[in-house]
Amino acid sequence: MFIKIIIIGFGGFLGTISRFLLQKVIQEQATSSFPWGTLAVNILGSFIIGVVFALSVRNNYLSPVWRNFLAIGFCGGFTTFSSFSLDNYQLLAHNQILFTILYTAISVISGLLFLYSGILAVRFFS
Repeated sequence: MFIKIIIIGFGGFLGTISRFLLQKVIQEQATSSFPWGTLAVNILGSFIIGVVFALSVRNNYLSPVWRNFLAIGFCGGFTTFSSFSLDNYQLLAHNQILFTILYTAISVISGLLFLYSGILAVRFFS
């Protein structure tokens, strides 16, 4: 279990550094305040986790170690949006359309509400 944690942690480290660098490069090239860097990272992360998922289920091209390193570690550090996208894909693949809509709506709305709640909490207590 310790080795698995180290492998995932190293993947997360590489994903986080990659996210920072890619976001920075893209945003510096942008001519507006629109978060192009974050959007690009989220889209690319969704593509990467799709490739990892497909390689994992198709003839086991990826071992569980590589799957953990890439999907949980790298993609988890690169963007959690990729996991969100995969969750929605898997719900859709199982014809769980209502759950897909609920999961998406609850995630986005509660994410924004809790973000704002955190801001208000800091304002209130400082």
